This record gives sequence, structure tokens and C-alpha cells, in this order.
Amino acid sequence: MLDFGQEVEQRLPHLRVPPPERTGTLVRLVGLTLETRGIMAPVGACCEVVGQHGHRIEAEVVGFNDKTLFLMPFTDPVGVGPGDMVRILHRSSQVSLGPALLGRVIDGRGQPLDGKPAPVCEETLALMGKPLNPMERGPIEHVLDVGVKAINGVLTVGQGQRIGLVAGSGVGKSVLLGMLTRFTKADIVVIGLIGERGREVQAFISESLGEEGLAKSVVIAAPANVSPVMRLKATHMTHVIAEYFRDQGMNVLMLCDSLTRVAHAQREIGLAIGEPPTAKGYPPSVFALLPNLIERGGVGRHGHGSITAIYTVLAEGDDANDPIVDIARASLDGQVMLSRKLADAAHYPAIDLTGSISRLMQSLLRPDDLKMSNRLRRMWTLYQQNLDLIQVGAYERGSNPELDEAIVLHDRIVNFLRQDMDKGEDYDATRNELRQLMAH
Repeated sequence: MLDFGQEVEQRLPHLRVPPPERTGTLVRLVGLTLETRGIMAPVGACCEVVGQHGHRIEAEVVGFNDKTLFLMPFTDPVGVGPGDMVRILHRSSQVSLGPALLGRVIDGRGQPLDGKPAPVCEETLALMGKPLNPMERGPIEHVLDVGVKAINGVLTVGQGQRIGLVAGSGVGKSVLLGMLTRFTKADIVVIGLIGERGREVQAFISESLGEEGLAKSVVIAAPANVSPVMRLKATHMTHVIAEYFRDQGMNVLMLCDSLTRVAHAQREIGLAIGEPPTAKGYPPSVFALLPNLIERGGVGRHGHGSITAIYTVLAEGDDANDPIVDIARASLDGQVMLSRKLADAAHYPAIDLTGSISRLMQSLLRPDDLKMSNRLRRMWTLYQQNLDLIQVGAYERGSNPELDEAIVLHDRIVNFLRQDMDKGEDYDATRNELRQLMAH
């Protein structure tokens, strides 16, 4: 004779109460990954490995093969061994968000790095965010004053635009990023320092942000010495915090330094779990990850708030055709190219108008302002294309009237594009200066 509960279970097996969560056993450590059996968990779940002597580390599920789970630890796996117990802490990554994050420096799990108590936030969202329907997004129709003359005048950016700062190492990406942080007129600034040198975190906060800048900012730091899975979590944390404030109706400036280090983190994870390498050793998951990240920026639903996203992109070996540079160029709404040649000549910010573009300028500027900006670009590019002839004296004045004009204006254009890193330039003042320059 079956009781009522047993009869229900036989007739409706999908209503059976699942057994208590089992624990798994650590069976293997290969490179960056731990392998465990005995538990079932989805990709992205957070697990805890408990050593036989009480040593504990947390790890994330990054893949599986049949009944074997691949885990990547958040910290160094020293101290774990075969047979250690593995248990699930969370089946999905959730983050706590709220205004208490303002003025704080946190890691990829939301833990404080500034020595203060953990921020108390009441709202919880999925780390990966929710994709917006492209038909619900508002248009990009308002100019964003970034305080940098070369960008305001010739590469005008709109609220909700996604821009890349592309350069080799040591050309001034971080300095320009600091200028954008201080001078851009935004309600909230969210800064992700991903995979860079650890000393730059403190330097960026004290020198680039300052107390006033930090008060309206959230800094998420995951330097190069942390696990690749922590670097990826910090990247997603940067984006979900920006999305949270955007959905509050605010205009957010999100800075991610750097997109290339994010790609490196995903490459380490992909290769560790057996993905095949493709261009420059990057597995296919890298080329799926980057466009998904970039699409999380932009204007919110029906124009409600915006995320203006600025990503630094490292052109390794000054190779402008690096695969990460290529995919960033294809996915972003424009790029600012930084030139080593200009940096060597003490021209800062070292913005090279040749190759730089803002794809939304024509919809943001009035026709006469757009014509002036394009004319300055034309003068700059024409001079650079004929620089060798000019320097050796092989060019004769009068051969090309447009080039003659470019030679006359060159010094004034250079002075216009240069800027002191500690001084912001207002958008309207920049426009007036550009009109005066091109009127001659």
C-alpha cells in the first residue's frame, strides 16, 4: 500500500524532491585547471575545494567532459591534493549592487580592496547581465564633452558610443585614460583595471582620479598576477555595475583597461580546457566574448540612461592588424589611434588622426562643424603623407595648393592637438578655437 507522497512521486516523477547536494572528489590538477568527479554543476558555478588539512580555495566551473568538471581556482592552488572534497557554493554568479559601491575599490567578486568594510548593497543581479533588444535602444544623439581637444574637435564622441584607444605599449594609453576619467562630463564613472600592473591601481586612483573623482566612481581591479578567471569576473563586474547605474537613468562613463588583457585571460582559460588555438593562439571563445562585452555598452531602453564605453586595446608589437585590434575595430563605434612616432616627439596626447575615426560624428555635428573637422583631418593627413618630401626639400611650393595650405597650418594644427595632461578643455571652447584655426 503506497502512501500519498509515494503515489504522487510515481505518477508525477518531475515533482520529486532532489536529493541533498553531493560532494565531489578532486582527481587531477593539470596546468591551471582542477578536475573533479562526483558532482554535477553548470558552467559558471562557484565551488569550494576543501583540503585534508583544512585548506580551502574557491574555484569556478569553466568546462566539463562527460562526468568530469574542469574548475579554475580564484587563487593559487598550492595546498590542494588528490581526494580533496569539492562542494558547490553557488550554481550561478550573482552580484550585489547599489549606491554604496560609489567611491570604492573592489575585486571581481565584489570584495573590498581599499581596506574598508564590504559595501552593503541590497539589489542582486546576474553577473552576465541581460542583453537588450536592439529595437528598444535609444539613439545616440547627444555630444559627450570628454575634455580632450583632439577628441572633442576632430573625433567627437556621443553619449552611449563605444570607442577604442589603440596603441602599442608605452605610448600613453593610461595617461589619456586618466585625462578622460577626470575631464569627461558623466554622472558616474566605472573603471575596470584588468590584467595591468598592480602598482598602476594605486597610481591611477591617487594621480588620475583623486578624492573628488573617486567619489563618483567605482573601481574594479584585477591585476596581472591574479587568476584568469578572476580577471574575467572583474570584467563582467565592470559591465554589470555600469548597466545597473545606466538603468537608474544615469549617463555612465565606463573605462576598461585593457580589452587585450581580457582576451589574454579568456585565451588562458580556453587553452587550459582544450580549445583549439586559431589566430595568434587565440581560441574561438575569445572572438565570441569580445563582441558580447562591447554590446553591453550603449544607450539604454528608449534612451533611458547610457554607457559610454572606452576600451584600451594593445597593438602587440605595434601591429595594427593584430587579431584583437581587428575585432575591436569591427565591433566598436570608432577608434583613437596613438602613435609611437608622435610620443617620441613629445606630442601628447599622441593621437594620430590618420586611422582614427568616430563613426557617429556626422549625426552629432552640424554640417558646418563637421566640414571644419574633416578639413583639419585632411590637412593633417596630407602633411603626413608628404612629410618625407617636405623634410628633404624636394617639394616645391605651388605644386599643390592644398598641400601648401597644410604646410602653412601645420604648426598651428599641432598646437591645437597638443594638450597638458592636467588641464581639461571645454567642448564649446574647443569648437571656437577650431573655427578660428580653420578660418585662416
